Amino acid sequence: MFKRMSEKPGPYLRFCVIVFYPLISLAWRRRWIGSDRIPRRGPAILAINHISYADPFVIARLLWDIGRLPRFLAKSTIFHVPVIGRVVANAGQIPVYRGTADAAAALQGAVQALERGEIVLIYPEGTVTRDPDFWPMQAKSGTARLALLAPDVPVIPVGQWGSQEFLDFYARRFRPLPRKTVTVAVGAPLDLSRYRGRPPTAALLHEMTDEIMGAVTAQVAVIRGQNPPAVAYPSPWVGSAEQGMDRQSRGESA
Repeated sequence: MFKRMSEKPGPYLRFCVIVFYPLISLAWRRRWIGSDRIPRRGPAILAINHISYADPFVIARLLWDIGRLPRFLAKSTIFHVPVIGRVVANAGQIPVYRGTADAAAALQGAVQALERGEIVLIYPEGTVTRDPDFWPMQAKSGTARLALLAPDVPVIPVGQWGSQEFLDFYARRFRPLPRKTVTVAVGAPLDLSRYRGRPPTAALLHEMTDEIMGAVTAQVAVIRGQNPPAVAYPSPWVGSAEQGMDRQSRGESA
């Protein structure tokens, strides 16, 4: 279980793997498509659609299977939850400080992880999609901001499908049986070079976000064998906080 890792897991992450690795094997049949596109060494940003609160276990298993350690971006409030917060922090997961107007400060932990050569996993939507058919919804600009802060790091779009059949939190459905199949499709790294060196204006961030999320949605479409909606479902979370960060990016006061 620990023989092929390119990075050394700490004791808390080892504990999580010992507990969850066999449970994931029992819970789901797994199908990985294009996993060879994830570098076995060095940094990368994986942008992933979000369909269930079970998603982190699916993606963590994929990373573990190819010999990489998962570093998820998570709301900073999770790190203050008794016991859970301590485990998450000591397992090397990365807090995101939402509500701050300084994009660099909000993503500082992610940039530091990339500088150490780690894989950073981010859900651009910021939460589980509210689309009734589970297509990716409108994304926040955090992935684009992180790509600008770490311009030499590849951004890789990832689509996943199946975990929503296991756990659909908003519909209050938990259906472990019959055993479900979860599928993850990894796309080619995106060429975002034309955005480098440009001021991070609202227009540029929105353009980058649309390109990144379009590539993620394309991977979901590959798995489902269907065409996605022409317009992404509106997100309840993309609003005033994003606008405040956009003003800060332009050097304006909030």
